[in-house]
Amino acid sequence: MNSGAETKEWSGRLYSDGWVSALGGVSNVVEPSTSEILGNVGNGNRDDIARAVQSAAKAQLAWAATPFDQRAAVLREAARLLKQNEGEINEWNVRECGSTPAKAQWELHATYEQLIAAAALTMQPDGELYPSTMPGRMNICRHVPIGVVGVIAPWNFPVLLATRSVAPALAVGNAVILKPDVQSAVCGGLLLAKVFEEAGLPSGVLHVIPGGPEAGDALVRHPQVGMISFTGSTAVGRSIGATCGQMLKKVALELGGNNALIVLDDADLDAASSNGAWGAFLHQGQICMQTGRHLVHRSVAEDYANKLVERAKALRVGNPFKDQVHLGPLINQKQRDRVDDIVRKTVEAGAKVRTGGEYSDLFYQPTVLTDVTPDMPAFNEEIFGPVAPITVFDTEEEAVELLNSSPYGLAAAVHTRSLSRGWALASRIRSGMVHVNDQTVNNEFHVPFGGMGASGNGGRFGGAANIHEFTQTQWVSAMDAPIKYPF
Repeated sequence: MNSGAETKEWSGRLYSDGWVSALGGVSNVVEPSTSEILGNVGNGNRDDIARAVQSAAKAQLAWAATPFDQRAAVLREAARLLKQNEGEINEWNVRECGSTPAKAQWELHATYEQLIAAAALTMQPDGELYPSTMPGRMNICRHVPIGVVGVIAPWNFPVLLATRSVAPALAVGNAVILKPDVQSAVCGGLLLAKVFEEAGLPSGVLHVIPGGPEAGDALVRHPQVGMISFTGSTAVGRSIGATCGQMLKKVALELGGNNALIVLDDADLDAASSNGAWGAFLHQGQICMQTGRHLVHRSVAEDYANKLVERAKALRVGNPFKDQVHLGPLINQKQRDRVDDIVRKTVEAGAKVRTGGEYSDLFYQPTVLTDVTPDMPAFNEEIFGPVAPITVFDTEEEAVELLNSSPYGLAAAVHTRSLSRGWALASRIRSGMVHVNDQTVNNEFHVPFGGMGASGNGGRFGGAANIHEFTQTQWVSAMDAPIKYPF
């Protein structure tokens, strides 16, 4: 795995029983910091997906029959190779996705942990023995592979969020077709394919088909794909969920969020503002768990805002491949214009810009808004940019009501000097994840991860939850001698 797109097997191709030309043509890889074309990748279409599904369905049977220790060995070797090639993978993450080197390195390490955890899944119990009312009957409920799993991964944390589904799906015996976003197809797809190829994964078990809506729709609708794991916007997730529901197909949806950080009147404001800045501005706010709403008690709101503004002003924005910066570019012009539109409309409605609210090219300055009310766009919409809107409350009941007013329910955080107070408040919050005295952007590979409401359909990733997510349950009963019934 040498650096330089021109030397790559994947240049202009996709991975489907080896490196092949895409029937759908090619797409350019564009660096958001500079608009430079870094290379090109295969752009999959319906025919590419159909070809991949047929291959995967055949290869899956032998892969599922492979002894668990051999499947684990492939995953561990993939983890080793990921680390071995971290320099190349991280550089593509920086250039392709606008990640800072620190963010790219964290993502690679988290991906490594996902692979190691997936290898351990192979040796977990794959069934349970239940008692029977029939003498001599043995009841076993066991986890069996789904078959072919389609994974549709996003561009913001492309290495981790692809592997989060790919690795456990492979571990429990499925074949996988990964469709990375074309904006992150190299680090979030083709380099992962190369890692698994070199790790010894049999041909046909993993296919990587970069592509746009046509490829994604074909993957979702193919009758031989037994499950879709989708990470992305709520709007697209609803459409995928509707299609999978009609087809009676298993689907895991990890969708958007409008996550809130509650700062109570007794909070440590230095710590709370640090958490607020990290949650709002990390990776330019392009995270589903981004702290998009800062709900602050009126008595400490001005102090919190001042501290948050001070932190925002200290952040440097620029090209993460060339300079030492805290924030890189937004992924594309459409995203930048959407973020700016939310800010402008919120200010027109009466909010104040305390810092930021400006951009150059795709570089958006860290922005703090105050006097934000629940009827403003920055309160109601998922921003997905480096914007921290502050809304004031007077009572805990009002804070909970404000937080729960959003249809999303992915992540939340509460800051207070009283753990019991924070714990009690967490129990009233409708969110898949709540963190007391921390921020909203949290992920641990062994802890079940997922949202409620418009943030997902209840699917969970992480630890033992992966076994249930990527398998089906089969009841097998057996008796030494057959029963004789009355007729």
